[in-house]
Amino acid sequence: MDNRPIGFFDSGLGGLTSVYELHKMLPEEKVIYYGDTARTPYGSKSPETIRKFATQIVDYLVSKDTKMIIIACNTVTSWALDSLRERYPDMPILGVIGPTVRKVVNDGCTKVGVLATKATVNSDVYGKSLKALDPDIEVHSLACPAIVPLIEEGFTDTEIMDLTVRHYMDDFVEKTDVHDLILGCTHYPLIAKHIRKHYPHIRLYSSSAEVIGEAAELLREKDMLAHDSDRQDRYYASDLSENFISMTDLLFAGTDFRVKLKSLDE
Repeated sequence: MDNRPIGFFDSGLGGLTSVYELHKMLPEEKVIYYGDTARTPYGSKSPETIRKFATQIVDYLVSKDTKMIIIACNTVTSWALDSLRERYPDMPILGVIGPTVRKVVNDGCTKVGVLATKATVNSDVYGKSLKALDPDIEVHSLACPAIVPLIEEGFTDTEIMDLTVRHYMDDFVEKTDVHDLILGCTHYPLIAKHIRKHYPHIRLYSSSAEVIGEAAELLREKDMLAHDSDRQDRYYASDLSENFISMTDLLFAGTDFRVKLKSLDE
């Protein structure tokens, strides 16, 4: 038994979708979440900058006596997972990419699409990881740089988002004929309904959900599950935007949800 909290972080509010999945699967687990809303999006930043920001955040979360860190961001997982594990070799640090890749391969997918930020697509982390497990798998990646800013600005349930999804995906789906699609950004579960509306034949894989399944297995193996805990989650953001508050209200309605301002700039 281990009632210490699990640390989550993301460049903004997308990682809250992973916290939502955790609360569904393991409701007794406590969370400390950090959203770097003042410096989002990370998808267009350099690998060096991404690693710098991620290190600042993980240093902070570790200082809060967390038992596990979940990088609820595909971009950070792409560029900083290895360096963060080197920095904290005794801390379980999970990224969202590995669990998703393993699920896709185990399901026997043969032609896979990856929807992600520019940084994740440029790293080709999904393509390399998928082919490492199945050299015959066909991978098609698509960068969608406008989607995260639109989500962060509160345009999730609008015609603008609907048109944006079609702008990116219509030609992509027609040319690649993918039937399985990885939502390679933790923001993207928030637009899954738009994708299902226009491409109902495509099976979606959420990196937000897959990492929680793997985290649960690891906690059970190490006997680190929380038990009879009086859960008190803590949420921090580098900028308390109205959009961040609106998203927490949407995902965690009916809970005592409070966000504190915390800047990590040197």
